[in-house]
Amino acid sequence: MWNERYNTQDYIYGEEPNTFLAANFQIIPKGKVLCLAEGEGRNAVFLARQGYEVTAVDQSDVGLEKAKRLATKHGVHIHCIHADLEHFDLGTNQWDGIVSFFCHVPRQLRESLHRNVTKALKRGGIFLLEAYTAKQLDYGTGGPPVAELMMSKAALEQELAGLQFDYLEELERDVIEGSHHTGRGAVVQAIAVNPLRRYQVSSNRGSATHKLRYVESGGGERDANCTLCKPAIAPRED
Repeated sequence: MWNERYNTQDYIYGEEPNTFLAANFQIIPKGKVLCLAEGEGRNAVFLARQGYEVTAVDQSDVGLEKAKRLATKHGVHIHCIHADLEHFDLGTNQWDGIVSFFCHVPRQLRESLHRNVTKALKRGGIFLLEAYTAKQLDYGTGGPPVAELMMSKAALEQELAGLQFDYLEELERDVIEGSHHTGRGAVVQAIAVNPLRRYQVSSNRGSATHKLRYVESGGGERDANCTLCKPAIAPRED
């Protein structure tokens, strides 16, 4: 299906990056970025132009060939992988950033993919996502024709439970991206970070003290100005 859809001289989703990505890419640490279901390459090429080392994965070889041509047009290089996301290994602790824009797949695959995103991000790595919600069916301005392939804020909170959300909202906005996304749309947007350290707060019975206990190490990172990097929470002086 996607090879047929992309088999045209035009870039059906345009050559410009997704606007949510363009507004927020700078929070991704400079390094390696993975673009999921990248299609014709508009987001991957944009990130490469900003100095990132970019890998684009998609099931359409026709789309990826167009992505390579777009990269050549802008004088940058992207690494393209022709693979189905159901079988693609994202790796572990590998990416400084992962981006997912309108990557609509069946729920079971999406849940597995998002679990793998959590494992694949480096500590401090950023996950950026925008997708249509089920309300998009009322607009008919792009996206899949069935609600089962859509996303929601509640679903992302569960599927990306290992990440910390800096931003997660459902909203309506104008989505103007080529001929296949054009008009008012209902979307969910997410910015999530893989915390430098995982921690939990515990209390001592019979005591008013609370301690911050690290349950995983982020590899030695420490910030003297960050209260989460301190071994204990100071008691209140009321």
